[in-house]
Amino acid sequence: MTIEEKQQEIIDDFAIYDDWMDKYEYIIELGKDLPLIEESKKTDDRLIEGCQSRVWVASEFNNGKMHFTADSDAIITKGIIALLIRVLDGETPENIAKTDLHFIPAIGLQEHLSPTRANGLLSMVKRLKIAALEVLK
Repeated sequence: MTIEEKQQEIIDDFAIYDDWMDKYEYIIELGKDLPLIEESKKTDDRLIEGCQSRVWVASEFNNGKMHFTADSDAIITKGIIALLIRVLDGETPENIAKTDLHFIPAIGLQEHLSPTRANGLLSMVKRLKIAALEVLK
């Protein structure tokens, strides 16, 4: 599945729900399915700065593809990073670096987050893209 197809799948999934409370519940459920980072990788260098809650992201580069695991101490944030990983995991660093994550405005995510969570979302996107760019150096 391409990045574009994954984003469209998320847009379609969110279109099922009319109410944002239902969408938050869906985000929380996604967080429960997140491929969790190993406890030993929950280090300060993997913490995302700019997030209200604590979010750790680990990345690996194998066979030309990026793979991500993460965890957070906040259930909504855990679901948000799960959405990002759903789109970017298993993709090439080149695709990750150039991808416009248009599903975020399409589902109205950023506008339904508190300002601190919206900043955290941007920080998460930035961290995942930086991980891909570091491989490309």
